[in-house]
Amino acid sequence: MPVLNPVERTALLTAALRAAETRREDRLYEDPYAAGLVGEAGPELLREIREATFPPGRPRTLPSTPDYNAIRTRFFDDFLQEAARAPETTQIVLAPAGMDSRAYRLPWPGRVRYFEVDRQAVLDFKAERLGGAEPRVDHRTVAVDLTSDGWEDRLAAAGYDPSVPSTWLLEGLLYYIPEADAHRMLERVAAVSAPGSRIAADIVNAAALTLPHMRGLLDVFAGWGCPWVFGTDEPEDLFARYGFDVRAVQPGEPGADFGRWPDPVPPRAVRRVRRVFFVHGRRR
Repeated sequence: MPVLNPVERTALLTAALRAAETRREDRLYEDPYAAGLVGEAGPELLREIREATFPPGRPRTLPSTPDYNAIRTRFFDDFLQEAARAPETTQIVLAPAGMDSRAYRLPWPGRVRYFEVDRQAVLDFKAERLGGAEPRVDHRTVAVDLTSDGWEDRLAAAGYDPSVPSTWLLEGLLYYIPEADAHRMLERVAAVSAPGSRIAADIVNAAALTLPHMRGLLDVFAGWGCPWVFGTDEPEDLFARYGFDVRAVQPGEPGADFGRWPDPVPPRAVRRVRRVFFVHGRRR
């Protein structure tokens, strides 16, 4: 079995959470592949997150990771499906792909090319766990490290056309990479995204990296070797620097709630509170 690095192991946590969500009667989506993707690691990953998030005998101060993940998955499911319904959408890029199974579990128009970008070890691990499952789309994998030079050329070699609009999803990425790398990633995506291209991503604010009551969750990821290292309080400005006009919504706000977010959402003007943003918009 290929070996995953610490950041890539967080993709197994996402799969574990998606498997758990699929077992709920009130689930926001159904992912029949998630349990197989996470395998035997699922219960231990969920236990560690649950112990941090819901400490026994004390009130919860951390965001509810299961609810957050369910909302994030459904939000980006809807984003990608809406993009795919647009006649001009012919290419979708997941970078990184991790243990995502949207190519297999969601319906896609025949005109769409669906690219999954990640390291070879991740793609091999995933293919082995999927066990021959057939994607429901023209599915193309691109084996590259997103921090390395030249992944754009590998993407083009797989059939990606930078001259026509595309849709990009950067899910579970930006807070794991240093600020300079996050800027470089957006710069590189913008360089191969034609005007009108869509983009979506999740990102935390700066306070989420330092607030004492976030320590329990931050320590889990740091202990796995993949600390959160980047956040911004102005995600719209961050993406605008690279030609993307975006909106940033928080779990619990209209369009990003689905009846599941358990906490109040302080107004954006309030400082020193934890936030996570779902960013979505288009290339100018």
